[in-house]
Amino acid sequence: MPKARGRPGRNKGSLRHKLLQLKMSAKVAHPEGGRNGAKGETQASDDDVSSEVLSHYSSTSETASVPEEAVNDAINEQMAQEEAEDKLKECIDNTMHKSAKTRQNALESLKLAFSSKILSEFLLDRRVTLTDCLERCLKKGKSEEQALAAVVAILLCIQLGSSKEAEDVFQALKSILINVLTDKSASLAARHNCATALGTCCYVAANEEEDLVSCLTCLESVFSASYIKGDGSVPSHNSQTQILHCNALQSWSLLVTICPPSKIQKFLEIHMPKLPDLLCSDNVSLRIAAGETIALLFELARRTDQDYFYEDTGQLCEKLKALATDGNKHRAKNDRRKQRSIFRDVLHFIEDEECPEETVKFGIECLYIDSWVRRRAYDVFKDVLGSGVRHHLQHNELLRDIFELGSPLVLDAAAIKANKMTRFEKHHYNSAVFKARTKARNKVRDKRADVL
Repeated sequence: MPKARGRPGRNKGSLRHKLLQLKMSAKVAHPEGGRNGAKGETQASDDDVSSEVLSHYSSTSETASVPEEAVNDAINEQMAQEEAEDKLKECIDNTMHKSAKTRQNALESLKLAFSSKILSEFLLDRRVTLTDCLERCLKKGKSEEQALAAVVAILLCIQLGSSKEAEDVFQALKSILINVLTDKSASLAARHNCATALGTCCYVAANEEEDLVSCLTCLESVFSASYIKGDGSVPSHNSQTQILHCNALQSWSLLVTICPPSKIQKFLEIHMPKLPDLLCSDNVSLRIAAGETIALLFELARRTDQDYFYEDTGQLCEKLKALATDGNKHRAKNDRRKQRSIFRDVLHFIEDEECPEETVKFGIECLYIDSWVRRRAYDVFKDVLGSGVRHHLQHNELLRDIFELGSPLVLDAAAIKANKMTRFEKHHYNSAVFKARTKARNKVRDKRADVL
């Protein structure tokens, strides 16, 4: 025994020592030489005692290991978060760097981080610094830097949500965005993003009617340049300018969705006679934006007045039918397919008041897009956030409030895992869908099918 104490495995030796003590005490209580079977009973009792001691020690070690693993996970998570925050701080500092390339790389990193994670708490204390950096990039930067700064400004407002801090950011950047948007000497790439930023930031953060009116007026002055002139001539613009007008029209239509009914009536009187002319544009994006805006205005008008009637509905429907069945070979195949799909939806809505429905799945939830108002809002956030839109729908309180999803759900890892399909289940599901689709198509393709 003395040698066992001096060896490195002392815990094991102490456990053995304790077992021997228990056995000795059991022998004293039941000495040998008793009745037949006494020795067997003593041996059994010794085994029971030793198993109890071993189970006690093993359970103690197991319970001790669980908190230890949880603590390690928490420490690793905290270290990863601190490392990510240090990188973000470095990126914010680099937006003031002398090198234009360094500033652009920093803005690109901020754009990626803001679109893929929820960083509202981190940004609250740094919003003033970051706003000053974006202001400097928009004022003194070149084409690509201005374009990136405009996108980061949108993402910053989305991160801060409908709060006083987001409103302060918008107020600081609004005049600069308007200046770049209306400056014909600025690059068109920067003006494209500034048009989107002005509309989206106003939609998210503006609380004053004056801000809404000024943004609507500015955007209106941009896209109305594509309207047919008073003498009946069609304005001629290059493709990049047409994309600018498209972005301005989409931002304008987004802001129209939060306008009071009195203003919507005014917009109907001014723009409904002119918007159908944009359906003849040679730019597919501008044509589609005009068609979606017409459907949006019809929807808002019918919400205000169920008996709303547009005088030139017949002529408008003729144009929409032509676009819904357009087969001109001089247009790209993908453009024709996209155009036909959207204008079929617009036509069905104007004629039958049937809005196309779409379901967006994220996590264990679903977002139902069943109106042109919702579609316009979702398309804006999807274009800005990219692949991160589902993460923001799941966790961003601003987006959940806009789409009426309620407070973010708090789910444990087991619940999330339970709602995920395994690879085997996905394979069988896809196989079943493929077989059903093949059968349905074969019925149509079969020459023996009845032809009406």
